[in-house]
Amino acid sequence: MFGFARYNYDQFQRQQLVKNFARTKFGHAPNPGSSAPDFELRSLDGEKIRLSDFKHEKNVVLTFGSATCPQTAASISQLRELEENFHDEGVQFLFVYTREAHPGNRIPAHQSREDKVHAAEIFRDEEHIEFPILVDDLSGRTHRRYGSLPNPTFIIDTSGRIAFRSLASNTDRIEEALNELLETQQNRGVEHAVVAGGEDASMPAVRMFMHAHRALSRGGQRSIRNFQNELGMPARMAVTGGRLARPIADHPGTTAATALAVAGVLGLGLWIGRELRRRRFDQTPYRMHTVPRHGRQAGWDDYEAVGI
Repeated sequence: MFGFARYNYDQFQRQQLVKNFARTKFGHAPNPGSSAPDFELRSLDGEKIRLSDFKHEKNVVLTFGSATCPQTAASISQLRELEENFHDEGVQFLFVYTREAHPGNRIPAHQSREDKVHAAEIFRDEEHIEFPILVDDLSGRTHRRYGSLPNPTFIIDTSGRIAFRSLASNTDRIEEALNELLETQQNRGVEHAVVAGGEDASMPAVRMFMHAHRALSRGGQRSIRNFQNELGMPARMAVTGGRLARPIADHPGTTAATALAVAGVLGLGLWIGRELRRRRFDQTPYRMHTVPRHGRQAGWDDYEAVGI
């Protein structure tokens, strides 16, 4: 139970966000060209799905996320459109439901599989998702094997290897990578190719904060208050902007609501930059953080990659 509790934290803390930005991009997620870790998970429809079942049959777009994650809220509608566009192209979309990025009073930290399934069902119904949603176990075993990040996407080609990865599920880059992969497979008669440079580490911050209120409101008032208290005025501005701009979030224009969201993003970026600089200055030779030699085996950073 201790491992479950550490993975399913009760509330978001701002230092967790700083850790996320201080990490080396994808942390210990599998690299482009490497074999994708296999898993078997049950979908919300009750079907057991094993990743390796698609080997030599279909390319797979594998996305991780949760109902209370603003990154997920920002990317899911475009991901749904991608699934519709590539449905007949031999591409299987899968979504792995993780811990809550911002647990609250409506969707708290998961204490049981039933809690996690219930949260995933809320997410599926509100976002109108028709492709399989797979529920990870309480310890986040599959999520941790893919880096524990809030909302990454991996394209796994028919050889079972990583062809491309996106840090924050940037659907424009995912679409570009899918088109290049399908063209390469057809023209060269191969199963594996690293495409579109292998990875996208961009963070579409404005769009993410435009959707922050929608994601946080699913967690409840405690999620919203916690987010605002931990990140201060930039978060308050972003959440307010996202709430006011919700009807036009998919097509943001030059409005007061958009300006609020942008101001929140800029403010949060300045805060993160200040925190990272402070950390660097604090790292004297006698206070330098070191990674245990057994870190990879023990999963020392399994619980670090949390945030927005």
